Amino acid sequence: MPAKKQDQVLLTCPHCGHQQAESREAFSTICKQCGQHLRVQEILRPPPKAPPRAPRQKHITCFECGAELVIPASAESTMCKRCSQYVDLHDYRITSALAKNFKTKGAFTVELKGYVFNTESIVGDAVIKGKFHGKLAALGSLTIYSTADIKGSLTAAHLIIPAENHFRWPDPIKVGSAEITGELAANLRAQDTVTLKSAARFFGNIDAKNLIIEDGAVVVGKMQIGPRTGHEQSSLL
Repeated sequence: MPAKKQDQVLLTCPHCGHQQAESREAFSTICKQCGQHLRVQEILRPPPKAPPRAPRQKHITCFECGAELVIPASAESTMCKRCSQYVDLHDYRITSALAKNFKTKGAFTVELKGYVFNTESIVGDAVIKGKFHGKLAALGSLTIYSTADIKGSLTAAHLIIPAENHFRWPDPIKVGSAEITGELAANLRAQDTVTLKSAARFFGNIDAKNLIIEDGAVVVGKMQIGPRTGHEQSSLL
């Protein structure tokens, strides 16, 4: 028995846009124009749409005035809302010889054949596999591989020596924190925690707020661990 008109609804095919009358209680049907199978109840009662995701954001600070800025994660540059200074957010990957200063909140990678010299650079996260001769300040992490040839000075918020890699440095390295999985021969001055993973080999002195040594790590040197007074903290910077 055909459905009464009052029990029918005008259904719009999502494939071709054709409209046709169908029973309100029908489960499925066929579009009379394009022949596609239609699920009537899903068309009549579509599932609620998920709210659009807010764009991913990241927090940075201005190089010049220190203002905190919230920007889209995909941004490659911005202007400080406080002092109107340009802030570079580009990632740089160095694969050849280059004499240049860098000042970016982005990633900075010196590949095996890369060579940066006569430079004073402030970067976000740094990875050094090739040559870097100059001054380097990593605002985020600084990862150093065995192949790195570094001359000059370096500081980092977080120092990383990956597993099966080694690094030797004659001067004290000033960091916020450090994670050593490979081998490091240097004196470390850390404002926070130094972690020596199970495969780590460390030769030198450690001056840090906290020290974590996993079973299996080799440590040779003097340790001065504990909170610092204001004067002692400033001497680590």
